[in-house]
Formats: sequence, structure tokens, C-alpha cells
Amino acid sequence: MEVTRKNFKSQLSTIAESIENASFISIDTEFTGLTSGLPGHGTNALDSPADRYNKLRSNAMDFLIVQFGMCTFQYLPAEKKHKVQAYNFYVFPHTTSRHVPDIRFLCQSSSIDFLVSNGFDFNKLFKEGIPYLSPAAEQKLRETIVSKHKVSDAFCSPPFTSPTGVLDSSIAKGPVIIPKENESFINDICQSIEDFLDTNSLEMDLDPCNAFLRKITYQTLKTKYKTGIHLETKTKENKQRYIVVSKIASEEQALQKEADKYTAELEELEDAVGFSKVIRMISQSGKLVIGHNMLLDVMHTLRHFCSPLPHSYEEFKSLSSCVFPRLCDTKLMASIQPFRDIIFNSTLGDMHTILQSKPFRKPAIVIPEDFPQYNTCNERLHEAGYDAYITGLCFIGLANYLGTFQTPDKLYIAPSSPILEPFVNK
Repeated sequence: MEVTRKNFKSQLSTIAESIENASFISIDTEFTGLTSGLPGHGTNALDSPADRYNKLRSNAMDFLIVQFGMCTFQYLPAEKKHKVQAYNFYVFPHTTSRHVPDIRFLCQSSSIDFLVSNGFDFNKLFKEGIPYLSPAAEQKLRETIVSKHKVSDAFCSPPFTSPTGVLDSSIAKGPVIIPKENESFINDICQSIEDFLDTNSLEMDLDPCNAFLRKITYQTLKTKYKTGIHLETKTKENKQRYIVVSKIASEEQALQKEADKYTAELEELEDAVGFSKVIRMISQSGKLVIGHNMLLDVMHTLRHFCSPLPHSYEEFKSLSSCVFPRLCDTKLMASIQPFRDIIFNSTLGDMHTILQSKPFRKPAIVIPEDFPQYNTCNERLHEAGYDAYITGLCFIGLANYLGTFQTPDKLYIAPSSPILEPFVNK
């Protein structure tokens, strides 16, 4: 299922249900680049895990996740099949508010060209990508909103309020000083307010203007009109900011407007948290999370949606285990006995092909109608949702092969089985 900003909210309950019912979850990500090319920071086969982590942390973390694939696999005992639900999320850190971090990131031309050649839609990413906030950014924005409205509760509308609605304590509560070159602008605003108050209209939009002009507009109107009007700054789709002037008949109405504004800003905050909610659902579920060559996937996921990456590799492992208690890498599984001698190519597509034939057993799956009917004969590798799907199929094949060493032979190995423990969190 393709998920963008347009349908994220409506699909969130379905996503939560898929995660809750899953036996295990497979993931995959696509990035704007893989390495910044700093001399001496390239990884190689002789690197220790700590060396590899440190090189990737210093050389690869300025890229963005642009697509996140998640596939849930729910085992149905009566049917002896897995119910598969694949999601393909477009994610992009939109600046939904002035207080949301304005992210800078790197792009690697070869990676962008690679994504385009595999059908990646960058127009969809930039226009419809799901926003996200880290817990720290969310907390900071929430505190800003709460602090602002505590002021509003105390004073209804602060005497001097910045265009963002935050009390500016540096401004003295005396006469408003308007620069000479802006006097005509402010006089026109005041005249338009007088005309507006003589009409039957309840609201009036002032023309968009810069932050300084909005600031002196707020100051002037709050001084000139102690009661009778309410001011609020809004943003158009093209990011232009403007002031909305509303008529109010009483103090209670002013308070209600502030309460409505507070509610709306909290809803906007929830929208800004966006895709981070999915990562939190996966984390809170405690389910086994499967990836293929997944160190970079985990590092980027933690950095963008959870927490800055620690300098120490040991601290990184602790952070990873807190967020994802159980991780399993199918590429690593394939390099360990009893798989190492029979899987000669562990790239995702080739490994999946090997696992379709003996001595492995092809997994039986069922895909609901609302989800993509992926056909492995028509590969869509490097679409994150499809790669997560193939990764999950590979895990089932590997896990069930371990069942052939049991007495009697087991056709299904549960993700919680002790047989899998040598491959978990490695």
C-alpha cells in the first residue's frame, strides 16, 4: 500500500492493526545517498563492527530517508500461511511550522540517478511526503505551543505579540514606535480596520507582509483596539503569512478563539510528528524486526525518527536495543552455518531466488485485496515496500529451513523460537 501525506492519517489505524497482529515485521529504506566520499572513511570487509559504525556515522548520516518500506507478516495457523501487508511510505521533513527544524541534507548524484532509473517519483516525495519529528523536536514544539497559550490564558491576547504569537518581553508596553517609512502602511491598515468594523463581515484577511510589518501591525492594533477584534497569523499554501482580523463581541468569545487556536495548533503538531508515529508503534510492539544488510537502515531510522546517534558503538547498540528489542539481518543469517555453504550470493534478489528451490521451502502467503499484489516474477527491487516484502520472504525461508533439523521436522518456525536466537541482535 502506498502511503503519502494525503492518506497517512486515514490509514494510521490500519497500520497500527497490522503491526499489532504481526508475527514479525520486515523493513527497508531508500536514501538520497550512501557515502559522502570523505578520504579514509570508506567501509571495507576488514572493518570491525565498531569501525564500520564509526565510518558510517561520520560519512553517511547527512543523507535523508526518502522511502520507508514496512511489511507485516502474520502467521495463520489454520491455513498454514502468512498474511502479508506491505506498506511503501514516502517521507520528507516538511517545515510545517516556524518552530519545526528546517532540515539540510546531502544528495549523491549516483544515488538519485539510481532511484530515478528504478521509477522513484521525486515529485511525489517533495509534494506528498509524510513529515516527521524526532521526540526532542516534538517536545520543543509542544512546549512552545503550551507556553504561548499560557500567556494567552492570562491576558486573553498579549499586549505585544510577535507574528508567531509568542510574547515579546523585549518590547516595552509604551507607545508603539513606527518607522517613518512604514507609517503609511500602518495608517492604511488602521483605516481598513475602521471600514471593516462598519460592515457586517466577521473576518477580514490583511495582505501578506513580512515579519517586521506583521509585528508592528500587531502592536499597533492591540494598542488601538483594546477590545472588539482578535488577531491571528495564518499561512497560505505558498508559505506567505498574513493576519486574519476577526470581530469579537465579548471576552468569552476571545477566550474561545484562543482555545480553538490552541486545539488547532496541537492538531498541527500531531500532523508534524507524522511518520515518527509508525516507528514508535514498531518499537512499542516489541516484535522481531527483519532487515537485509540493515545497519545503515537502523542507523538512519534512529537518527531521523528517534535520537541523535551516539559516538560510541556500545552506546549505539544500547540505543538500538531500546528502540528495537529484537533485530535480525537476513544477510548475516546467510553468512552463518547452516546457510553459508548453500547460499553463495547473499544480495537480496539473488538470495530470494536461491530460497525458492530445494533444500528450501517456498513460503505460502496470502495478500489482502487492499495491498499490493507483488509478483516476484516481475521484480520491483529498490522500491522500499517491495524490498521489505522480499526480505520477509527470505526470513521465512531461512527460518523454516532450520525446522528441517528438528525431530520431527517442523514446517513452521515461530519468530520467538529459541532456534532463531543465535541470529537475533547480532
